[in-house]
Amino acid sequence: MTGLSEAGVQKRFRDAMARLGAAVNIVTTDGPAGRHGLTASAVCSVTDTPPTVLVCVRQQAGAHDVLKANGALCVNVLAGRHENLSAKFGRSGLSVDQRFADATWKRLATGAPALADAAASLDCRIVGVTEVGTHTVFFCEVQDMVAAAEPEGLIYFNRTYHHIGPIPQSQASEARA
Repeated sequence: MTGLSEAGVQKRFRDAMARLGAAVNIVTTDGPAGRHGLTASAVCSVTDTPPTVLVCVRQQAGAHDVLKANGALCVNVLAGRHENLSAKFGRSGLSVDQRFADATWKRLATGAPALADAAASLDCRIVGVTEVGTHTVFFCEVQDMVAAAEPEGLIYFNRTYHHIGPIPQSQASEARA
């Protein structure tokens, strides 16, 4: 990319990545270093044997060092109804208590907060850490998981939230016809 400044390359990369739709998650932790959480879209499955996901977190994020010190996290996959909660966990300047106040949380195997009405919760132990540029990639082995009965989700695409869910029965009938 000759002729572009580093800032120009970063902008083009971010614009391109805005076209890559991603599930919206709240990643939480609790343990000796305390409770914390953040909104993350950089979450991906790695393998099902053993069940492992990766979570990418900006090193300057308030939750970064807490996640690392606790060694455990819960990936809470959000549904459309969680858009405001996602915004709250993504906003700087709020206390940890303010972030967790407007939802019901439970504990699974690791003790990291699991959102009671999440589309899915993956409770994990961090088994590997790799630093790449401004971010840390946490490799997380799933210890416990819960999924909602009805599939629905919250996607971030082109810098905007999009709600996804089951096809209404009338549309499903038309699609099969």
